[in-house]
Amino acid sequence: MTSADDTADLGLLSPQWAGTPIGAATSDAAIVRAMLEAEAALAWAWEDLGFAAAGTAEVVARAADELEVDIAQLAMRSRSGGNPVIPLVKDLRAAVGATDAAASVWVHRGATSQDILDTALMLVAKRALELIRSDTAATATGLMTLADAHRDTLMVSRTLTQHAVPSTFGLKAAGWLGGVAAARRSLARAARSLPVQWGGAGGTLSAYSVIGETGTGLAVAERVAARLGLQMSVPWQTQRSPVVELGAALAQAAGAFGKVAIDVLLLARPEFGELGEPVVAGRGGSSAMPQKQNPVLSLLIHSAARQAPALAAELQASAVAVDERPEGAWHAEWQALRQLLRLVGGSAHAAAELAGGLRAFPEAMRRNLELSGPLIVSERLMLEYGPRLGRDRLQELVTGAAGDPDADLFALLRGEAALAEVSDETLAASLDPARYVGDAGLIIDRIIDAARAADTEDAE
Repeated sequence: MTSADDTADLGLLSPQWAGTPIGAATSDAAIVRAMLEAEAALAWAWEDLGFAAAGTAEVVARAADELEVDIAQLAMRSRSGGNPVIPLVKDLRAAVGATDAAASVWVHRGATSQDILDTALMLVAKRALELIRSDTAATATGLMTLADAHRDTLMVSRTLTQHAVPSTFGLKAAGWLGGVAAARRSLARAARSLPVQWGGAGGTLSAYSVIGETGTGLAVAERVAARLGLQMSVPWQTQRSPVVELGAALAQAAGAFGKVAIDVLLLARPEFGELGEPVVAGRGGSSAMPQKQNPVLSLLIHSAARQAPALAAELQASAVAVDERPEGAWHAEWQALRQLLRLVGGSAHAAAELAGGLRAFPEAMRRNLELSGPLIVSERLMLEYGPRLGRDRLQELVTGAAGDPDADLFALLRGEAALAEVSDETLAASLDPARYVGDAGLIIDRIIDAARAADTEDAE
């Protein structure tokens, strides 16, 4: 067995994101690159404010861009200080000093490890969210198409695993769409609010006032944020709302995709046969049973949705961070945040394909609906004929018909004297499931309209 790097996590046990764009966007290399970008942004801030000599930032930025980092070794060296920033800064400072000793003085000047790593993780999250939001938009488009195309496709609604009342597949798809559209809004808010973290050793930015006057630290932070495309913020070293809110938005998205997946997993079972995933040659096969076509996209999405809440909870726990620099709580966030970004990124990627190519089988939906026969509209019968016939008597007739596969509910109702004035046409219409889907069409329209509004909000 050979491997390019025995320490690398390439997603062998995480097929939810392996091989998708989110893997590269959240890799160790991407995080190192973001840390170096934060260091370069700091040098640019010092030069912009007139403290560092002209050309200093260019030297630092070039060294950061060209620095060759052995990530496996960097990880090992991180153990001595508890984070990867310390050895990375040492390497960057040496690289800059080899070219310009004066410029090396401005590497990491005034910053602390948490400033660089938190800011880098926000930058990684920003780039990951671009991928996630694009796939979420594509998922919404696919679901919108399904909802509109199948607004009149009859199927049974199921409550507590049992047949309930008639519905349409369009309404089910619209329900999925509603969840995805809400997640889009949350992801858009999260993406717009990702902040720079800049507080110095203890959240006071005191080191900057030694170099400049009061306010220099905040001025540096503003310029770092602007160069990296992040929001300006006061220090949030132990006020972890940005991470908590990001985790919540990601978990919401995972749940919205998971809802689609769990329904597809159920309805794609052969005994239901109502839905089918997109057919792709070579995907979904079994190592032992060649006749199988496993719903792999839904499996991956579902498994991601099951993992996401625990990871978001880990980030929520970071809200209880002691003192002015966390001890352990901060360190626990890093992997949880990255794994959550990866899982949701992979899930969104799979959901876009699933929604865009989901196969619906109306004949199977109708067949399964008809398993309950006219009993599927028993709610309507109770409302419409209960007052005339008496609820107890109608309940007796319906319950009796439910227990007798040969029962003819139309004939049973027709034989009741209290319903003699009801015409055969009216009675038959009352038993027609297609005439008992309520406001399904209007609900679909409202959800689609709201989803289209989410398009506008997402683009702002």
